[in-house]
Amino acid sequence: MSMLRRRQGLAAVLVLSLAGVLAGCAGEPTRLPLDSTRAETLQRLGPPTATYALADGGERLQYSRAPAGFEVNNVDLDRSGKVVSITQELDEGLFGNTIQPGVWRVPDVLRTYGRPYEISRVTSFKGDVWSWRYKWHNTIRLLYIYVDPQGLVDHYNLGDDLTLERLTR
Repeated sequence: MSMLRRRQGLAAVLVLSLAGVLAGCAGEPTRLPLDSTRAETLQRLGPPTATYALADGGERLQYSRAPAGFEVNNVDLDRSGKVVSITQELDEGLFGNTIQPGVWRVPDVLRTYGRPYEISRVTSFKGDVWSWRYKWHNTIRLLYIYVDPQGLVDHYNLGDDLTLERLTR
């Protein structure tokens, strides 16, 4: 193979690699500029996994990577349809300031975190335990939100996801 063909081949590989990286960035909600329109958001990110009306007349476009992924990104639009905030909600540093036990109901949980990874029950609580997987310092963790039979959030808890550890034993 000639030196020219090798360079052309290498250049083609680099161009394709760069295109792949840029395409990955285009679908990343946290890279969306504030003030983008709803149409621009949908064009860059595709359809959301859920949409919710906000109390101020705006709209939330939710992009969840659950159940297999570890992120839920909420893109909030004002009433004119412009992006005003983008938040990756599955962040252990935010839970204490976000989750409101005794105030939140099921719609609040869904509007913030989307559909859970799993809904289960435990004998020590009369209600459902909703869980989401997330990463904290590259450790897979679980957020557990305890929802009573009336649909009110009772409390939340955090723990390590030991699924892979159990499978390798």
